[in-house]
Amino acid sequence: MDEQPEPVQGAGQPLDRRAELSEFLRTRRARLKPEDVGLPDFGRHRRVPGLRREELAQLAGVSVAYYTRLEQGNGRNVSAEVLDAIARALRLTNAEHAHLTHLAKPKAHKKKQTARPQQVRGALRQLLDTLDGVPAYISGQRSDVLAWNRMAAALFGDWAELPPQERNWARMVFLKPEYRDLFVDWEQKAIDIVCLLRMDAGCHPDDPRLSALVGELSVKSEDFRRLWATHDVKEKTHGVKLLRHPLVGDLALQFESFRLPDDGEQALITYHAEPGSASAEALRLLASWGTDATRAGTTAPQP
Repeated sequence: MDEQPEPVQGAGQPLDRRAELSEFLRTRRARLKPEDVGLPDFGRHRRVPGLRREELAQLAGVSVAYYTRLEQGNGRNVSAEVLDAIARALRLTNAEHAHLTHLAKPKAHKKKQTARPQQVRGALRQLLDTLDGVPAYISGQRSDVLAWNRMAAALFGDWAELPPQERNWARMVFLKPEYRDLFVDWEQKAIDIVCLLRMDAGCHPDDPRLSALVGELSVKSEDFRRLWATHDVKEKTHGVKLLRHPLVGDLALQFESFRLPDDGEQALITYHAEPGSASAEALRLLASWGTDATRAGTTAPQP
């Protein structure tokens, strides 16, 4: 009988923002070497990987005691200017900088806002249907799939057949074996999903559904536990995905993610192939074969 894995941070309980801030700063500091930031390395033995706290404090222009308190999770009264200096010293990306700000200077979130059902505007559902031959869907908080068109169902599977709570990219990628076969670079897809969940957790630490999702995946997937422990965050807005579809074989598809301005939690994601390519012909075949999954989804999973 397998041993029960130890629970990870956020598993089934509200996110401990202080612990998250501490681990995020520690892991960002650990990935830097003195030579990366222009500091001399005299070859001394380092007990821990990466920069020392005093080195990071020097780069950021703050006292060692001040930075130590911050890395211990005490972000109270920290100024935006100090966070900017630390972000520059740590060479954070825009997404990482935003995540640091959410953790150190949280905004007040009403519980009603995190518990409300996610709704997709009717005009957006109509837009999905007009994207003939282009797989497209709307995603929301927690990587929930909220709405999709016929081509998305043909490419990724008929999400209408899944219970609402399972229409979630994290659950599908980590818990459904067919998605390991579908994505040629499954590891990268898994990393992308975990990074998005981390960003979501920084914005909505009190979301009980997100905590439950993290807890479920932590228990059921060793890969999720491994990737969640990295504390990496990023948001991919475009790129190429290589898929191995059970009916039409290999596809190389460009994806674009458009954050919706009237609801920052939702995004429209589209996939398309280079005109005249083998992938374009494969999509055309999928479109001509058709699918019964013509519904544009439902509201997000209910508790």
